[in-house]
Amino acid sequence: MDLTWITSRVALGGGIWTSEHMAEVARAGITHVIDMQIEFDDTPLAEPFGIHVLWNPTDDDFQPKDPELLQRGVDFAQLALEDEKAKIFIHCAAGVHRAAMMTLAVLCSQGWDLNQAMETISSRRPVVDFAEVYVNSVERFLAQQVESGD
Repeated sequence: MDLTWITSRVALGGGIWTSEHMAEVARAGITHVIDMQIEFDDTPLAEPFGIHVLWNPTDDDFQPKDPELLQRGVDFAQLALEDEKAKIFIHCAAGVHRAAMMTLAVLCSQGWDLNQAMETISSRRPVVDFAEVYVNSVERFLAQQVESGD
């Protein structure tokens, strides 16, 4: 299973695709999945394992992403992480662009500095490619959070 732990409770990786892989995700202690791939909804695979899924379908088209897309994932992650036993797996098809963008948004929403979060993610998962347009989307999202007082 293509899964890299970024923190002790947040993992980043590629597509799950099969019930056997979902079983591996469950054995890793993951309780929540943020599925950023437009290609496949993990929800039916996760149900037998009691894993909660947010299917947040995102096209990897190198176009700016709406703050609402990132807000859905951040809200889901924050609610999940209120349970100290919860662990989250954020993934897309390859774990290179979309999932990295969402992981960055989640970490920064937890108070991480943007550059430190990018360095940590990249050092733990070297295949990550922070496309400038996606980083800019996270920056816009974070600025909107500050403006609204979140």
